[in-house]
Amino acid sequence: MKKIIAILAIGLSMTACVNEDTNTDPNSAYTTVPGSLITYSQKELSDYLNTPSVNENNFRLTMQYWQETTYVNESNYDFTNRNVSNNIFLLNYVNVLNNLGKAKEIINVYDPAPTEIAGWPKNKKNQLAIIDLMQVYTYQILVDTFGNIPYTQAANLIAYPLPVYDDAATIYSDLIARVNTDIANLDNSAVGFGTFDGGDKLYGGSPAKWRVFANSLKLKLAIGIADANPTLAQTTATAAIAAGVMTSPADNAQLQYFDASPNYNPLYENLSASGRDDFFAGKTLVDYMNASSDPRISHYYDEVAGGGYKGQTIGEGAEFGSVSNIGGFAYTSTTPGTILNFTEVAFYVAEANARWNTAAAAASYDAAVTASITEWGGTPAEATAYLATKPFDPANWKKSLGEQAWVAMFNQGLTSWNFWRRLDFPVLLAPPTAINNAGGKVPVRMTYPVLEQQVNNANWKAASTAIGGDLLTTKLFWDKF
Repeated sequence: MKKIIAILAIGLSMTACVNEDTNTDPNSAYTTVPGSLITYSQKELSDYLNTPSVNENNFRLTMQYWQETTYVNESNYDFTNRNVSNNIFLLNYVNVLNNLGKAKEIINVYDPAPTEIAGWPKNKKNQLAIIDLMQVYTYQILVDTFGNIPYTQAANLIAYPLPVYDDAATIYSDLIARVNTDIANLDNSAVGFGTFDGGDKLYGGSPAKWRVFANSLKLKLAIGIADANPTLAQTTATAAIAAGVMTSPADNAQLQYFDASPNYNPLYENLSASGRDDFFAGKTLVDYMNASSDPRISHYYDEVAGGGYKGQTIGEGAEFGSVSNIGGFAYTSTTPGTILNFTEVAFYVAEANARWNTAAAAASYDAAVTASITEWGGTPAEATAYLATKPFDPANWKKSLGEQAWVAMFNQGLTSWNFWRRLDFPVLLAPPTAINNAGGKVPVRMTYPVLEQQVNNANWKAASTAIGGDLLTTKLFWDKF
């Protein structure tokens, strides 16, 4: 992958914390082709989802997979000291959504060469659908993190310098509608980005692969609102599964990282290249996996001196090396960055069946757990042995799925946070050292950025009131139980 240069049309971002005089970077080439914008957006999205940087993504800490060694603020839910929410807005609205929107603009005014004219209408639809699917994915991240967010007035600072916040449930419904339109527009007989500038590092512009991604994303959206809007959720999930979701790791949406900076995995960047020893194993998951003789533990963590696996108490620091280190995958520069993968989708299928097709629930639960174990280098035989100790419980299916999804999503902290909030398992306890703003509980949302409070205050207040308060303890609309 070539060194990626950010082309940030900040003036088109939704964040109201910049003024119009600084909107245009005179050193950026805004006549660029869309492929560079798409590549950059995909890398920024993957970097955000996969980084353990305490400035951006603390969900591995929140889900008690990891623990900080020395500076334990984020393990105790202090996310304001480093302006984490500001960075989440910046990364997703500016670096991802804004650049994808700019790519759409370029495609919409593109004048095809004579040799491209015949196939351009279909090719154009494919390209716009692919970009839109990435936008939908990113908006779902933002809704699932904050609740109500800028949506209809987002990414248009000229028209809406102080964007309103849209209702989160309404956004979800619109995202589902957008995915349905994108699926209808994807045409396997045409190309995506194969002949016009490339740029798609996830699927090489393949409409067929993006169709599988689209159905899988549609299922993810459906499961997200399963408790809030069960009718829409069921019809959407059923249609997605019938149309064809991910069925093997070959379908994974992941970004391949490389050896050299700046294109190595952000895990490697923070754990190895930084020269710092900031993280090690969290006690909650290590204890659970030890008790379960989980075959994945040797891939998740390293053994301590003398053998075995040990995690540190959540919220407390300790000397690096005194407990288990994070596994070798995090110290490997080329470990792919996960955006959406087969294991995650298999758990959505299992949850859909547990809710609406109970006859298939146990088998799909077994399939999801097996997918995770084999993803991490285990064997089908190991999966069978493990499942014998963790059989599906139809009477308490949320516990079965919640605990196993928690283990499986070890390297997908944000996704794990969603499963936990929706299914209410496993039972996670906040450390006694947690900040008072968390109310003695594990956070169920991120608070809005401080910059939004300062610059877009009226709309921030309206959104805060609408969701029931801008607090770490305010449940999202879909978090019903």
